[in-house]
Amino acid sequence: MPKPGGRLRLVDVAERAGVSLATASRALAGRDGVSPAVADRVRQVSRELGYVANPYARTLAGGVSSTVGLVVHQVDDPYFSEIAGGVIQVADEQGLLVQICHSGRDPEHELRQLRHLIAQRVGIVVIAGSGYDDPRVQAEARRELAAYQNLGGRVAVIGRHPLGVDAVLPDNEAGGRALGEHLLALGHRRIAVAAATGGLTTVIDRLAGVAAALRRHGLTLDELPIVHTDFTRDGGRIAAERILREHPDTTAIVALNDSMAIGVLSTLRAHRVGVPEQVSVVGFNDVSVAADLAPGLTTVRLPMTDMGRMALDLALKPRSKRPRRRPTGHALVIRDSTGPVPG
Repeated sequence: MPKPGGRLRLVDVAERAGVSLATASRALAGRDGVSPAVADRVRQVSRELGYVANPYARTLAGGVSSTVGLVVHQVDDPYFSEIAGGVIQVADEQGLLVQICHSGRDPEHELRQLRHLIAQRVGIVVIAGSGYDDPRVQAEARRELAAYQNLGGRVAVIGRHPLGVDAVLPDNEAGGRALGEHLLALGHRRIAVAAATGGLTTVIDRLAGVAAALRRHGLTLDELPIVHTDFTRDGGRIAAERILREHPDTTAIVALNDSMAIGVLSTLRAHRVGVPEQVSVVGFNDVSVAADLAPGLTTVRLPMTDMGRMALDLALKPRSKRPRRRPTGHALVIRDSTGPVPG
């Protein structure tokens, strides 16, 4: 155990937790090879002892390091590529490097990535992508980030997260409402939704916007078929197949992101369903390829590159007493994938 007045060492944590020095090191670094129960015990002991003499703490104590850790849900999604571009722009202006990690929309994997980045001594962490509606899912991540910030680390997120940190908030609910209003104004009532799996705040907020538009026309979201699949192009394909098979009278499909919308368009084309002559399709985000599709995709534009810039700008500011919020705004972009209800 540590001597009175002496500096705490990693070996002190290991002895108190009843594990080897190597196990304690792996647990605090978030590396594989340690069971969750043992890792939790080591971290708890570390907090109880006030142990901060670890690699990332020493780096942070001397100021922000030259690396930004960026966690995205999916590296090959254009939405995250454009956000990453904005983060990289600001990082380049500030002489910083960016290390990108992929969470796969898995909160446990996201937590492992956060611990890995902190262990790698990054000075800033930016999390891009949806939060999770159940705060318990991210409770451990919230504790890790609070400890990281207390040691001098800086954090910002893009999306609605229960993490208590600075956030850039995409205009998801208002954008969903704009899409719903657009389709309803064209006369569509038999509308289906291609949505991602539940629990993501982005999905919940965009659906809430669609629901608000429906209420203004005396309709409810419960009356619409909602197909939950992956938030990807393949997920859009699968959702469209189900909609065509189970709801053949559908005249419009709302895809909750552009990747899903691209998959929906692919399936409709394969089944020789005319867009928008038979079925209208809308997406969300306005990724760079949305205008080049055939037909061009009607969608909600979010300023994705600017969102990345805003997030890193927030993280570079001195920490405030209360988390800061930066809304993004949105724009409805009408292209050739939507038209009046058939007949």
